[in-house]
Amino acid sequence: MPKRKPLEPTDDSEPANAKPAGSRKPSRSRKSAGAKSRGTKSGADIQSTAITSAGTKPASRRPGPARAAELMTELARAYPDAHCELHFKSPHELLVATILSAQSTDAGVNKATPELFARFPTPADYAAASPEEIEPYIKTIGLFRNKAKSIHASMKDIVEKFGGQVPRTMDELLTLRGVARKTANVVLGNAFGINVGFVVDTHVERLSKRFGLVEQDAKVARIEKRLMELVPAKDWCNASHWLIWHGRRACTARGGRCEDHPICARFGVCCDKRSGDSRTRSTPSPEKASVDRGNAAG
Repeated sequence: MPKRKPLEPTDDSEPANAKPAGSRKPSRSRKSAGAKSRGTKSGADIQSTAITSAGTKPASRRPGPARAAELMTELARAYPDAHCELHFKSPHELLVATILSAQSTDAGVNKATPELFARFPTPADYAAASPEEIEPYIKTIGLFRNKAKSIHASMKDIVEKFGGQVPRTMDELLTLRGVARKTANVVLGNAFGINVGFVVDTHVERLSKRFGLVEQDAKVARIEKRLMELVPAKDWCNASHWLIWHGRRACTARGGRCEDHPICARFGVCCDKRSGDSRTRSTPSPEKASVDRGNAAG
């Protein structure tokens, strides 16, 4: 009897010695699966398949420090003047502005703070006032009543517990009302040049997922931890500004330059706004809420 030619190997075929040749005919389903698996994928198809059916990025495609470094280099080149866009002249002004910025735009905060800062030039001035006296100066900002209470309470603690000076440690800042990790990182990095963590706001969260730096369902704490692993500590504050500036100017929430911007074209492997086969698009995360949502400080 002439020998039967071996089947051509496929991506999902079993080892050649798994079944004796001719032991039984392959079922219709295995033939179908084999035929499907023999269809070759182009390099572009493989590159675009960023999300699995479960909605998470395959571990083998997770960028390491080298690719993250390339991304940060390109962002730094694109935004050499990136900085905190909240207006402030002192640490306590930055703290107040950051508390106000939760679920609000920096532009909106910057319109309200000149009169606020003029009326309350020091932490002691806020402490001596009441939340009701602060409210009229910030009424154009969302959640202004809760934020007035947070500002008053935090400034009161700064005066009574910290000698009128904004604390310079994460643990101490977190004792203040309205202050969560994002706010503390903003103040430490921009007012004191201290890198303790990585600022994760809604822009950093969105871009971290679109660039494939984290899983699509990653929560804020996971995103911060991963970015701290990928980016050198000395660059944490600047890197947050690079990401935020790119998120505001190019990689917006609705999408805009997802395919023609060189950074997005090269690194946006998981961008949900890219055109093409819908199967390659990431599923919007249920954790898409901005950082520290529900906390008046953000």
